[in-house]
Amino acid sequence: MSGKLTVVEGMALAEAIAANWEEIYNFQARHDDILIDTYPKSGTTWMQEMVDLILHDGDETICMRAPTHERMPFIELLHMMKPGIDEVNARPSPRVLKSHLPFYLVPPSFWKHKCKVIYVARNARDTLTSYFHFDHLVRFHPDPEPFEDYVRRFMKGDVGWGSWYDHVKGFWEAKDKHNILYVFFEDIKKNPSREIQRVAKFLGKELSEDLLKKIAKLSSFEYMKTNPMANFSEFPKEILDQSEKGFMRKGKVGDWKSLFTVYQNEIFQEDYECQMRDTTLKFSDLK
Repeated sequence: MSGKLTVVEGMALAEAIAANWEEIYNFQARHDDILIDTYPKSGTTWMQEMVDLILHDGDETICMRAPTHERMPFIELLHMMKPGIDEVNARPSPRVLKSHLPFYLVPPSFWKHKCKVIYVARNARDTLTSYFHFDHLVRFHPDPEPFEDYVRRFMKGDVGWGSWYDHVKGFWEAKDKHNILYVFFEDIKKNPSREIQRVAKFLGKELSEDLLKKIAKLSSFEYMKTNPMANFSEFPKEILDQSEKGFMRKGKVGDWKSLFTVYQNEIFQEDYECQMRDTTLKFSDLK
């Protein structure tokens, strides 16, 4: 089964999601909600696990209570899978929620209530590479064409949730005007304890050194990959087809080199420099 994309408010989005756009956009946040927002394949699940462990003081048992998508519901998919909107609305506060929506399309209630928003950004090439593999699994997106063509489609923003450039720049420009913590995937890989401490401070939690080490271990890629409550193995099969490949692949920096040719990298770099020249946002990206 292969899905289709349509355009919603200038953003490419799966038709299956766009069909419920009004309900998604009008989602009612509460003042103590925590939103984890990312462009797809930028470390979303990783951050979700970190946040859950931080909020529950590293209690591994509590954080194994349910799969990630049930613990921290995905706003855009509430009409497609459990937990649905009614169950999410009935949950006690504080809720932790997930979204891939760009800044300008996040439900306005989050900004109205000054909710805490954690944004994770990952360098463009690794995001593209991971998204290419992911689009072989997700059933509401078009089947990906050969990588060379996919690169061009990604550059144009003609993939689910639109332009990577607009997404990362939008939150970057908004971070000082709203309650947003901007985190880089590469920084978490380089120094997980430091970034976990940053997130904890943002959430109003104090972590001891021992607890910090424990959370870093429990939220590591290697640990999460074998944790059925964190590796998406329990995700609905009608949405994510993992019959041939799993959701969690490598989780590393620089994997783009395994797919990009020299020519593709040159074309991409030229476009990248053009798209990023109007921002102070910088990535530790490897050319």
